[in-house]
Amino acid sequence: MLLGSVPKGDDIRKDWIDWKNAYTKTLKKLLPGVSFIHGDSISDIAGTELVVGHDLFQVKSADICVVDAQTKVGAGTAQEIVYAKYLKKPVVIVIPKNSHHRKTGVVFHGNVMQEWVHPFLKVSTDYIAESIEDAAEWIKKYIDSPESYKIKDISVFDNAIKKFESFQASLK
Repeated sequence: MLLGSVPKGDDIRKDWIDWKNAYTKTLKKLLPGVSFIHGDSISDIAGTELVVGHDLFQVKSADICVVDAQTKVGAGTAQEIVYAKYLKKPVVIVIPKNSHHRKTGVVFHGNVMQEWVHPFLKVSTDYIAESIEDAAEWIKKYIDSPESYKIKDISVFDNAIKKFESFQASLK
């Protein structure tokens, strides 16, 4: 399944370049026989529950979720990632270096982080790709040997809470 931002409303779509076209073209070339689903195939005029049900049904039906995070990830995409982890689906996210969710040389409180990736995206995804070609390579390896990969599940969030609780307790 292709997950990522889609414009809301006809006016915005007029000048929109659909990122899914490039992803589909590249993935079909590098992964022959692959088929795609995405949440942009239902209109919001269908109603909120149908849109959410549609998109989550597609996550449920998918073998692998590929997330476009070249620009900001929206609320729907974030929820779909969480649901994919609930279902223990592999999630590959494309975040180019020095984009909104991945930066080099970021300074926090005077300390430089050589590479910063948005914490929620880093924790909840199985592979962070630089490009769609990089994502395709990971997918190819995963398909060839799925048992070699530990796919994250919803426990990543419980584990993060436990780690924080231990950290907080150590400060006392």
